[in-house]
Amino acid sequence: MAGVKLQQVRKVYENGHVGVAGASFEARAGELLVLVGPSGCGKTTTLRMIAGLESITSGTLSIGDRVVNDVAPKDRDIAMVFQSYALYPHMTVAENLGFGLKLRGESRETIAQRVREAAELLGLNDMLDRQPRAMSGGQRQRVALGRALVRQPQVFLLDEPLSNLDAKLRLSMRVEIARLHRRIGATMVYVTHDQIEAMTLGQRIVVFDKGEIQQIDTPMNLYTKPANVFVAGFLGSPAMNLLRGTLRRDSGLYLDCGATRLPLGDDAEIASRLARHVDKEIVVGIRPEDLRPLDAPVAAQPSLTAQLEVIEPVGNEIFLNLDLHGVELIVRTPPAALPEPGSMLTLGYAPSALHFFDGQSGQRIV
Repeated sequence: MAGVKLQQVRKVYENGHVGVAGASFEARAGELLVLVGPSGCGKTTTLRMIAGLESITSGTLSIGDRVVNDVAPKDRDIAMVFQSYALYPHMTVAENLGFGLKLRGESRETIAQRVREAAELLGLNDMLDRQPRAMSGGQRQRVALGRALVRQPQVFLLDEPLSNLDAKLRLSMRVEIARLHRRIGATMVYVTHDQIEAMTLGQRIVVFDKGEIQQIDTPMNLYTKPANVFVAGFLGSPAMNLLRGTLRRDSGLYLDCGATRLPLGDDAEIASRLARHVDKEIVVGIRPEDLRPLDAPVAAQPSLTAQLEVIEPVGNEIFLNLDLHGVELIVRTPPAALPEPGSMLTLGYAPSALHFFDGQSGQRIV
């Protein structure tokens, strides 16, 4: 296995469009690194540059100790799994698994051994004589993974491999990919637009938006300390609630949203960090699980009151959709008796659970 290192890698198309603006990150040897972001953010372009399927405008790309900017895809010692399974319909599973090795001139014995090993690892032993049309989507995707696996490359590249699967299959395949990575310890770079996939699979995550890297960190650090408003709103399901207003001080700090006054508590450290932003526009974020319905306001508990619009029971929890003077809020709460839609609901929160961002740059303050 080998690591993958990008240093100021940039992709500019002939029409002047900047697909990737100076990406710098490293997928460490044996790491499962996820590139995530909305459509058109540059994540797949970055993966294709690593694979050699897209030329690099500037910057340096290394696999292991070798700079591969001008190395042909077939000589980079990588294997790629695409969104489409791209299996040969007239071949059996065994033939599909071994076809790449056959093209490389490997012996029959080597091909048979590696096919057996991959089939064992992916639970395909009983399907080796089947053709793709006789298999489910999840089984076909396992064959696509196996075809990459038998090549024993230094790096695996996976481009939204679960996008064509239904929700249940996506869940089971996420588990299979995580299990596979743990067993073989391979370097994997995985692209997805699905932030749940990114959070559950990635040892670290690179968040892209508009061709630029927004933040690189572990899943939980991204969740608890997003670097900016984009990351805060993108990662999390449901997304973080974001309230924009002017920071004011009047016997304590509060966010002036016009029709709403949001108390920010009296934590000395937070007050110190926010001091230079008084009378300036900021954004305050709070996760849905950090808002708690209260039967009545509590004197020492900062709170807000919003109108309950929609209740979404999903079994072990309930999502509450509320309107705070034109601002949409969502609350995640355990099952409980709740007022009817249209009622006013008081929500308590801990000031320590709040996130603060600069109103102009969107960068994190606290």
